[in-house]
Amino acid sequence: MVRRRTFLLGASALPLLGAAAATPLDVGRAAADHWIRTASLGDNNWQNATLHSGVMALYEATSATKYRDYTLSWANKHDFKLRTSSSNPHFADYQAAGQAYLDLYEDKREPQRIAALVKEIDATVASGRVDYWWWVDALHMAMPIFARLGKADYGDKLYRWTRTRLWDNGLWWRDKKYVGRNVYWSRGNGWAIAALAKTLDALPASSPFRAGYVADFRAMAASLARVQRSDGFWNVNLGDPKDHPGPETSGTAFFTYGLAWGVRAGVLDASVYRPIALRGWDGMVSAALHSTGKVGYVQGQGQQPSDHQPVKRDDTANFGVGAFLLASTQVARL
Repeated sequence: MVRRRTFLLGASALPLLGAAAATPLDVGRAAADHWIRTASLGDNNWQNATLHSGVMALYEATSATKYRDYTLSWANKHDFKLRTSSSNPHFADYQAAGQAYLDLYEDKREPQRIAALVKEIDATVASGRVDYWWWVDALHMAMPIFARLGKADYGDKLYRWTRTRLWDNGLWWRDKKYVGRNVYWSRGNGWAIAALAKTLDALPASSPFRAGYVADFRAMAASLARVQRSDGFWNVNLGDPKDHPGPETSGTAFFTYGLAWGVRAGVLDASVYRPIALRGWDGMVSAALHSTGKVGYVQGQGQQPSDHQPVKRDDTANFGVGAFLLASTQVARL
C-alpha cells in the first residue's frame, strides 16, 4: 500500500487548506493560487522565469490546466521572445525564460514556442566563448536549457569555466569578489544545486557529462547536510551561521528541491537525505507559509547574505515562490 505523506501545518494555515494536514501538492497549489490572485504577469525576466519553472512543474505534477494556462498567458504576452542586450549578448538571465517556454513546447509542440530560444542558444554556441557564466546564478538560468536542446557539450564547457573559478570543495562562491572568503550565499548555492538537478534530469543515462555532475551534486549534498539548521532552514551564509542568522526560504526551497530530486532519482542515499529534505520542507511549511498561501521569509534580489536584511516573514518574491513550487513537486514524489 502506498502511504501519502501529510504535513501538519501551523494554525495560521488551517483556514486556507481546510484541514489540519495537507499534502505537499496541496501546499504548492495554495502558494501558486495566492501568487496568481495577487500578482500581475510581469516581465520575461529571470525572476518570473523562475516562478514559471515552478508553476509548470506543479502543472506536470497535478495536471491542473490552470497552471499551464497561467504560464501560457505570460509566454504569449511576450510572444515567446527573450530579452536581449547589445551590450551584454548571450546573458544567462535573459535566456532563463526559455525553460518555461520549453515546458510549454513539450506540452504542445508548436515550433514558435521555442524558435527564439533555439536561435539564441545556437548563436551562443556559434560565438565560441565559454566565459558567459561568471556568477553562480547563471548555472540555473541557462545550464538546463543547453542539456534540453541537445547542446550539453557546449553547456559543459561553460560549466567547467565557471566551476574552475567559483567551486570550493562542495560549495560555490557567488562570483570572483567572494573567492577565498567564508561567504557562501545560500541562494547562490541553491541556484547551483537546482541547475545540476535539472540538467541531470534532462541528460540521457549515456551522457559523458553525467558522472561529473553527479559527483558535484553529491559533494554539494554532503556539504549542505552538515549546515542545515535544527528548524529545517539553511542560513543565508552557509559558511557562517552568525552572519545574518534567521530563516530564509529561497535557498532552503532550492536545497529541498535538489535533495528531494536526488533521492527520487537514486542519486542520493535515501536513508541520509530523505529526512534532510523533509525537514527543509516541514520547516518552510511551519514557519514561512501564511494562511493565505503567501510564501514568506524570501530574501530579496541580491548577491550576498547582507542584502535585504533582516529577512522577514512577510517578505516574498516571484523567484522564491517558484523555488517553493519546485520543492513541493519533488517532496510529493518522495
